[in-house]
Amino acid sequence: MKRLSILFALAGLALATALIGWFGFDRVAAATLSVGWVGFAGFAALQMLLFGILGLAWNAIIPAQGVLGLITWGRMVRDSVANCLPFTLMGGILAGARSISIRGIGWPLALGSSVVDVTAEFLGQIAFIALGLVLLLLRAPDSRLVAPAAIALAAALAVGASFVWLQLGATRVFRALGRRLLGDQLAGATARLDAFQVELNALYNRSARLALSTAIHFIGWVATGCLGWLAYRLLGADVDLPSVLALEALLQVLLTAAFLVPGAIGVQEAGYASIGAAFGLPPELSLGVSLLRRARDLVLGVPILLIWQFAEARRTMRTAIPGRP
Repeated sequence: MKRLSILFALAGLALATALIGWFGFDRVAAATLSVGWVGFAGFAALQMLLFGILGLAWNAIIPAQGVLGLITWGRMVRDSVANCLPFTLMGGILAGARSISIRGIGWPLALGSSVVDVTAEFLGQIAFIALGLVLLLLRAPDSRLVAPAAIALAAALAVGASFVWLQLGATRVFRALGRRLLGDQLAGATARLDAFQVELNALYNRSARLALSTAIHFIGWVATGCLGWLAYRLLGADVDLPSVLALEALLQVLLTAAFLVPGAIGVQEAGYASIGAAFGLPPELSLGVSLLRRARDLVLGVPILLIWQFAEARRTMRTAIPGRP
């Protein structure tokens, strides 16, 4: 899987480079740099507010109180790993769960709540895609994007239902398979797997919390669309908010389908260029928006990863040297 992730990342990087070269490195660079340092700083600062919304959504899943700051930090680590390192979404989920488990939240709860939070985020994303489809129908009912978007929405609903169903019964399948293949050698692993499944079932039984998390995630997706609109405006595009919300919703269809590509590199750029063109936006401007998002993710993500690794190193030293403060 690691080799496959690296291969997908390299292929995506080649695609992104080819796209930028096709539309002109100088034109894309000029569009991206037109935002200015002040505009970029404001754009990055608003992403921190979005992290707060995403932290609230994850915190709604966890029954423990007074952990919002820790959960928000875990979400920041999750997104930074997914955006800045050659890992898939699963790598980010595991890293985010790890970052909160070493601060007092048990591993079954940390991982279980991460999985449920991803489910709630996906459900919120489906609602956001539905909103985008409605906006597209209102503004351009004859658009060639309507049919693919409707098919993608139906497919997303089916995938979402299957995803939840698999989570509720996956452990039984893995446990039976493991016992058949490894016998008693899997006893310790199945015990941990059982603890994880118990926690997962308990979290899903709190349907009100799941609904609240889904609603907050929907707000987060709308906020993501608003940030996309702001990026276009900062780069000088004369485009209204509903159009960009529809564009961002359609883009999410592509990004979700490309979940195996680390950071959706290349896919994001191709999506912005092609879908943006359907809304009458110049491709070099849309590529500039994509690069602006990449720059923001790196500027915020790299320090977050460094702080996380420093905390991990301190924990390792305390474990290796008893009594060390």
